Amino acid sequence: MTKAVAISEQALKRLPRYLLYLKELQKQGSVFVTAPVVARQLGLNEVQVRKELSLMSTTPGKPRTGFLISDLIDNMETYLGYRNVDDAVLVGVGSLGHALLGNPGFDHCGVHIVAAFDRNDALDGLSIHDKPVFSVRRMVDLCRRMHIRIGIITVPADQAQAVCDQLVSAGILAIWNFAPVQLRIPENVIVRNEDLSSSLAMLAHQLQGIIRSQS
Repeated sequence: MTKAVAISEQALKRLPRYLLYLKELQKQGSVFVTAPVVARQLGLNEVQVRKELSLMSTTPGKPRTGFLISDLIDNMETYLGYRNVDDAVLVGVGSLGHALLGNPGFDHCGVHIVAAFDRNDALDGLSIHDKPVFSVRRMVDLCRRMHIRIGIITVPADQAQAVCDQLVSAGILAIWNFAPVQLRIPENVIVRNEDLSSSLAMLAHQLQGIIRSQS
């Protein structure tokens, strides 16, 4: 993508949805797509879609033909960094960690989980979804030797900060945190928090609003 693009956080979250749909169209043999079609299929505002597709396209969309699908896919993947695969490690092989290890979507997003760690030494040397599992005691050394920069935390809240500190000391620069706790991190480290309980509470609250409006 040759032009510099600045988009909102909400638009950034929509890009993977665009990509999935565009790739499906490409598999079906489509070459062009219009903003109204994308908006209708994804349930989005047509004006919003046209603006965002225009930002992601290096060629102007034509009124009847629309946007070149291959161009949109190429630029979106480049913008999202999907072509720059980054190795990551996961810490905490409980139910959530186990599920994430088996999620094939990471590779499509440019992230490759190369190893998992757990404080249960009985798991050391096992393989889960073709991912090797090691004792957490080996984490710092292995991360340093493999030059890992992304860490995924799926441990209980009371263990998360200690794990975070170890990851930072191992050279991790980006943390995806699933533990329900705010981590203390250095300024040069970025963190993305996924609070599942808060998301569920918000969903339940919104559902109650829908139920009340229909009653």
